[in-house]
Amino acid sequence: MTQPQNRDLLGEATAYLIDSFQRTILFWDTLRERGNNYLKHNEAGKPSVLSFDYVVIKDGRTLDRPVNYSLLKIIAPDRKPSDPEKRPVIVIDPRAGHGPGIGGFKSESEIGFALKNGHPVYFVTFLPNPVKGQTITDIQQAEVVFIQLVTERHPNLPEPVVIGNCQAGWALALVGADRPDVTGPMVLVGSPLSYWAGADNKNPMRYRGGLTGGTWMVSLLSDLGNGQFDGANLVAGFEDLNPANTFWKKYYQLYTNIDNGRERFLTFERWWNGYFYMTGEEIHFIVKNLFVGNTLESGQLEMENGRRIDLKNIEDPIIILASRGDNITPPQQALNWIAKTYGSTEEIKQCGQVIVYRVHEDIGHLGIFVSGQVARKEHRKIIETIDLTELLAPGLYELVLEEKPKKLGLKDYDVRFEQREIDDILAMDDGMADEIAFQVVATLSDLNETAYQLVLRPVIKAFSDKRSALLMRLIHPLRVSRYVVADGNPLMAPVKMMAPLVQDGRQPVSDNNVYKQLEACASDMIAGAFDFFRDIRDATAEMTFRLTYSHPLMKPFIHAGASPKQKAAEGKTTVSNPLDMPRHPSGEMISGGFANAVIRMMVGIAGVDHVVHETELSGYLNVLKTHPRLRWINHQRLSEMIKKQSRLIDTDQIMAIAALPILLPEKKDRREALEIVNKIATADHSIGQQEKRLIKQFSAVLS
Repeated sequence: MTQPQNRDLLGEATAYLIDSFQRTILFWDTLRERGNNYLKHNEAGKPSVLSFDYVVIKDGRTLDRPVNYSLLKIIAPDRKPSDPEKRPVIVIDPRAGHGPGIGGFKSESEIGFALKNGHPVYFVTFLPNPVKGQTITDIQQAEVVFIQLVTERHPNLPEPVVIGNCQAGWALALVGADRPDVTGPMVLVGSPLSYWAGADNKNPMRYRGGLTGGTWMVSLLSDLGNGQFDGANLVAGFEDLNPANTFWKKYYQLYTNIDNGRERFLTFERWWNGYFYMTGEEIHFIVKNLFVGNTLESGQLEMENGRRIDLKNIEDPIIILASRGDNITPPQQALNWIAKTYGSTEEIKQCGQVIVYRVHEDIGHLGIFVSGQVARKEHRKIIETIDLTELLAPGLYELVLEEKPKKLGLKDYDVRFEQREIDDILAMDDGMADEIAFQVVATLSDLNETAYQLVLRPVIKAFSDKRSALLMRLIHPLRVSRYVVADGNPLMAPVKMMAPLVQDGRQPVSDNNVYKQLEACASDMIAGAFDFFRDIRDATAEMTFRLTYSHPLMKPFIHAGASPKQKAAEGKTTVSNPLDMPRHPSGEMISGGFANAVIRMMVGIAGVDHVVHETELSGYLNVLKTHPRLRWINHQRLSEMIKKQSRLIDTDQIMAIAALPILLPEKKDRREALEIVNKIATADHSIGQQEKRLIKQFSAVLS
């Protein structure tokens, strides 16, 4: 029988106490440096945390309707020029309390991989303080100008790919729906467009608008801020979602990994602690129309200039990245708008739209933007295959990434686009009947806002000015917790003095130290207590919300006009009857000659098994670029031809195939077209039974 190993508990205790004392000094010294960085960052005007050099292309303050946004051109670290055949990429970061730069604050990021892939890259940044009176419409129009400027700088390339992170995603959707002529493919990363959506007992953030009475609270905070809304309030709301991480885990991780985690902590905190502001008009529009009113997905959002936004107007492919581990923008809020806007997959096809989504299994909200793991996998593959999405037939697809066998230690992934139905999206939710309560919130919010405007607002504004607003910002708990441990606090002087000495004599203990293990157990218990408190708090909030807004007495307040389509609210999809689809004249089936025949067969082969591989699309694109009889087709024309041929196949596949001999009257044209199709079908070195059968049909009608 093996004897238990004898341990020197006294020696381990001595070593642990020395290590713990040293870690404590270095921990507080790191917080001291964080406080200093916070003050320096404020004094410098809170510049972007981008890790790339750039030049300013356009300052939004010079526009007819000035805004605090600017367009930057990112300079590659090696100063290498971009690939002249790669379309530009524009990254827009969220303005939701924090400053810009999270889309490129390290090399492994959206910006980093776009540069590595040869794209010219642009970035939309913003200043801490808004221009007085600027509105969401002003920002939307400024972003249109920025996109047009990028297009003008690359006149021989297709429209730019635009990436919108979080809040910038729904702002980008406003641009794409209002001005579909200026945008290229749009990538929405962790972006909420369905604000009432979510699963019971999982997504508590959506209840906050109802529990605070609606929009009047942001109006109050804006008035107290002398017309500006403090972004620190939004950040506090994010932190409140996970108190275990906010008050314990992130600090314990720093404490226990103080030798390796200091720089990473300080780099992230520099961005996290940069609190930016909005005008009262901006935050009120956002909360009223989006978070409380939820008018975007229902097609009832009206901008300040009177223009109505309908997401069906978006013409270019939409790529959506969400995560099941995201408690700020869960998959339901990122995806359910598709069911509300279109209702069925057939309707997506009839609108000529391509929507691709990818759902990560466990990464959190911030991880979608900052995680190196996500950047190396999702962001990299989305950027590498973005042009291929325009070759997909209209429909709904899931982006599937499958790891390839490693070569030279490098990890890579096979990409395929699998066709999905609206029901696949709705299956992520537990039904939509719970959203009726949010209609009540929207109605009561308007009543509360009116009462505030009439009764409280005149009093609040009479006692608010620049000085009172400044005082409110200075005493905000998030700011106090930063500058109170900076060098301005004399109590931090001993820490500053001792830290270099401790670092020189550092004596870390191994993780096998019994007291270090007990410390980790204690940390888990503390985090568990915070999680228990959070779960009880969230369950109480949800129950309170349900008891209040789902009560039968609230039925008169249901605002049917703001509700989503009934078919979606019932959690059902309505599939269009094929007989109701427009029947196309035979002239459209038999017109277009060689090019249309080849593209018709390509579209048929690519979608016959409901799975489209990257290799198929790459072969498809290569043929179109190199074949002497096809390379005349420009980008816009190609997109139109793919949509048209896909529509004809969906309408009547038998007729579409039977018409091929008319499109290809010459034997040599038929032989050449079949060779092209066979080459594409075998691009992934395999050919399925369905593809074989379809090719046989092509051969039969053309022989």
